[in-house]
Amino acid sequence: MSKSSLDLHTRGTAIVALGVLLLSFDALMVRLAGTSAWNVIFWRGVFIFVSLALYDGLIQRGAGFMAVRDRLRPALIAGFLAGVGLALFPLSIMQTTVANTVVILTTTPFFAALFTRLFLGEPVPGRTWVAICTVAVGVGWIFAGSLSAGGLIGDVLALCAAAWFGLNMTYLRKHPDIPRIPIVAMSGVVAAILALVPALPFQVPVAGLRFLAVSGLVQMPLAMVMISVGTRFLPPAEVTLLLLIETLLGPIWVWRILGEVPGIDTLLGGGLILLTLTAHSYATLRQMKRQALKSA
Repeated sequence: MSKSSLDLHTRGTAIVALGVLLLSFDALMVRLAGTSAWNVIFWRGVFIFVSLALYDGLIQRGAGFMAVRDRLRPALIAGFLAGVGLALFPLSIMQTTVANTVVILTTTPFFAALFTRLFLGEPVPGRTWVAICTVAVGVGWIFAGSLSAGGLIGDVLALCAAAWFGLNMTYLRKHPDIPRIPIVAMSGVVAAILALVPALPFQVPVAGLRFLAVSGLVQMPLAMVMISVGTRFLPPAEVTLLLLIETLLGPIWVWRILGEVPGIDTLLGGGLILLTLTAHSYATLRQMKRQALKSA
C-alpha cells in the first residue's frame, strides 16, 4: 500500500469510527425523548431533512439535490427504502431492549448478501453462508429469551429493519452513482409522512423535543455524512467491523444512564453474532489483501 493510499485509509478509518461513535448515542436519544415511537419518527424525520437540506444548500450549493434530478426515480426509491428503515428503528427500540435491537441490526450485511444474490445474481461465498447460518442461531437465541422476558415484537421489528436496510444496501449497490446525502434527506421526509397519522407531534415534552432536535439536526445527520464520506476509502468488510462500535457502545450508554440491563440470552446470542460478524469480516479482509498482492 502506497503512502498516499495509507493516508486515505487512515483518514477513512478515523472518519467512519467517529461517525459510528456519534451513531452509538442514537438509541439513548430515542429513550430520553420520553414520548411515543411515532412522535420520535416524525420529529427526527423533519429535523434530518431540514439539517441535510441546509447542508446541501449552504455548503454544497445545492449540488446534491441538483444531481438527483437526473436520477430521480432510483433516488426516490432509495429514499423510500431508507425512510422505512429509519421508522422501524424507534418502533423496535420502544418494544424491546436497546441491546436486542442493535445486536439484531448487525445482521444487515447478511441480508444484503442474500438480496444481492437474489436480485443482482452475485455469488455468495461459502464462508458467508456459514456465517448466515451461525447468525440465525444467535438471533433465535435472542428471540427465545424474549419469549419469556417480553419484547418479541420489538425483536421482530429489529429483524425487519435489518432486512430492510439490507435491501436498501443492495439497491444502492445497483445504483452507486446516486448522491447519498439527498437520499438520507428524503428518508427523513418519508419517515415523517409515515408517522403523520399516528403521531401527536405537538404533545412531545419540551425536554424531549430538545433531545430529538439534537438527534435529528446534529447527531444523526453528522454521523450519516461522516460514515458516507469515510466509506469511500474503506472496503465494506472493514466498515462492518467499525460499525460494531455502535453495537457495543449503544447498550452501554443506555445501561449507564437509564439502568437498562441486557438479558443473559441477549448477551449469549449477541456474543455469537458479534464473534461471527468479526470473524467473517476479518476473513474477507484477508482474502482482499491476498488478491491485491497477487494482482500487484
